Amino acid sequence: MKNSGLKTKTEDGVTYVYDIIRKKYLVLTPEEKVRQTFVHFLITRLGYSRNLIRTELGTRYHALSKRTDILVFDTAGQPYMLVECKAADVKISGQVIEQASRYNLTLRAPYICITNGKSTYCFHIDFEGGSTTQLSAIPLPGDGSASF
Repeated sequence: MKNSGLKTKTEDGVTYVYDIIRKKYLVLTPEEKVRQTFVHFLITRLGYSRNLIRTELGTRYHALSKRTDILVFDTAGQPYMLVECKAADVKISGQVIEQASRYNLTLRAPYICITNGKSTYCFHIDFEGGSTTQLSAIPLPGDGSASF
């Protein structure tokens, strides 16, 4: 994924990126660059509505307060896809996938994606059947089909 479409500015030697979801500038950390690039990808390439995307949304896991990197909702307002973002130099490991899965126990989104901007893994979670299937692409909005 390219970072095209990201609006940045530099003030006092610090670079900021504009978050089109929260409508404010944030410090451009390596993880924030991946998050913002993926949000732009979801909207411009896959056709997701920015109105159905939230970044850094608070959630709870057991008694702990956590924040989701990106949470996409369906048109009924239910969690549809949880996206866990890591900095480009962080390897996507089983531990990272488990972290996203734990967050999703409360949210129950049928799709989970994990990305570091270089590699992206996507899974379909069947809560009724108790199975997880790795997908070859990111699901498109609404119909559950997948495409890159």
